[in-house]
Amino acid sequence: ETRKRVLGDEHPDTLISMNNLAFTLKGLGHYDRAISMMGDCVDLLAQVLGAHHPRTVSSRNTLNAWRMDNVGITSVN
Repeated sequence: ETRKRVLGDEHPDTLISMNNLAFTLKGLGHYDRAISMMGDCVDLLAQVLGAHHPRTVSSRNTLNAWRMDNVGITSVN
């Protein structure tokens, strides 16, 4: 939240922090929150870097894998 407030939602450092927080949440067993955070991160990465940027693609793949592990459905296009 501090990075968002200081740097803005779309700053690359904010997006990296969101990605890292999503991994931390997943590691702590907060799967729904992790998936939600990663989904928000993917949306912003696509807006800022483009849908085909390697960082966006990697985060989208992670999100899809987490969703399959968690509920077995739904992929992000």
